[in-house]
Amino acid sequence: MKYYQSLIALSIMEKIISSIRNEALMLEGLFNGLDELTWKAETSFKSWSPEIILSHLLYFDRMTIYSLNDLDKFNEEATFLFKTFASETNSLTRAQIVKDRLLIDSRSSMIAEWKASNQEMTNIFFNVEPDQRCQWFGPDMSARMFMVARYMETWSHSQAIYELLDEPRHYTDDIEHIVDIGVKTFKWSFRNRKLDVPEIIPYIELISPTGETWSFNEINNEESIIGLASDFCHVVTQNRNIKDTELEVNGKISEHWMSIAQCFAGEPEDPPEQGERN
Repeated sequence: MKYYQSLIALSIMEKIISSIRNEALMLEGLFNGLDELTWKAETSFKSWSPEIILSHLLYFDRMTIYSLNDLDKFNEEATFLFKTFASETNSLTRAQIVKDRLLIDSRSSMIAEWKASNQEMTNIFFNVEPDQRCQWFGPDMSARMFMVARYMETWSHSQAIYELLDEPRHYTDDIEHIVDIGVKTFKWSFRNRKLDVPEIIPYIELISPTGETWSFNEINNEESIIGLASDFCHVVTQNRNIKDTELEVNGKISEHWMSIAQCFAGEPEDPPEQGERN
């Protein structure tokens, strides 16, 4: 039984890590195609440049490694982050301070360091049990959810690069990880804003990029969200305003949730205004 459970556990981590590596390859292609001006240009995500976005991904991939392999370093960097966030409230300023912390000046060096850290992170977590607890800034997380969160953040931040380049995005069924975390953070989205959590949980029916149907919760004709999985992912990661998607949202609870949905940890964030990112 223990051997059988280990095989199942390995397949779970293998699937998530494969998705991270797939996304990293696509993002690497985007970054390699940027010239120096575009590398430092403002994107539609809080005016972060591609340079800032990649430094952010690199820094937190490294923090993920430290959480397992070097707790002293993790705690040192966590102290730095808490002090930075306490003294600075502007998202871009915070991100700039994190970038400067890396002491990497050139585009090629930043890309190379990110590739190396992302590969190291996925290699380490490939052999970690999915239920193993990992230290983070708030409550600790399972290794599985840790990797889902890294995939989600990489996928989410990539969108700003696609928008900057006005390049269409090819979606894959890897986004099932984001759908899953988006569904599971229904209650969190309300609690994080100190709002009462609705007793009724909306029914969700989504079409995957390959045409599969993904459904969640009990069928409810009065409270439901139906449409493309990619649209749902953009909403819960706050890349899109719900009104800029083709999701069919029925019911006041569903409408409220989609207006504040947040599948990532941290302070409450607001989605972009209608028409701001599409």
